[in-house]
Amino acid sequence: MADSTFDIVSKVDPMEGENALHQAQKEVAQRYDFKNVGASIEQSGDKVLIKANSEERAKAILEVYEAKLIKRGISLRSLDAGEPFASGKEYRIETSLKAGIDSENAKKINKIIRDEAPKSVKSQIQGDELRVSSKSRDDLQETMSLLKGKDLDVALQFVNFR
Repeated sequence: MADSTFDIVSKVDPMEGENALHQAQKEVAQRYDFKNVGASIEQSGDKVLIKANSEERAKAILEVYEAKLIKRGISLRSLDAGEPFASGKEYRIETSLKAGIDSENAKKINKIIRDEAPKSVKSQIQGDELRVSSKSRDDLQETMSLLKGKDLDVALQFVNFR
């Protein structure tokens, strides 16, 4: 019998990210506390730029954006938000959505699988994802539950289970 496998990936649906941004823009435009203070949230390339006249308002816009991401089913672990910084008379926050598992996190996940998963389970890093294989599907499902229970820096999805 051939080995069963699944892939561990960290991806964000770009359309859902765009929808969350548009919803946040709409709310910022409508909210009374953001009127006439230069508050805005907009896309510039692959980054999202938040602008406001004070650090607190910039953080409030970031909270609105985070709420919209959660509502669209995007984990906040995928959001890479910088610290507010002054730029002239306004404060800015640059954010972006992370995709893929970087090599450091891939090594952490690999080590967890090696140390704590059933012995029949093998994993290997393939670019920005991991392939996990075993003869037993039950062991693979146990490995999925193990990884879901861990507090990792990336949002994980399990795909191509065969």
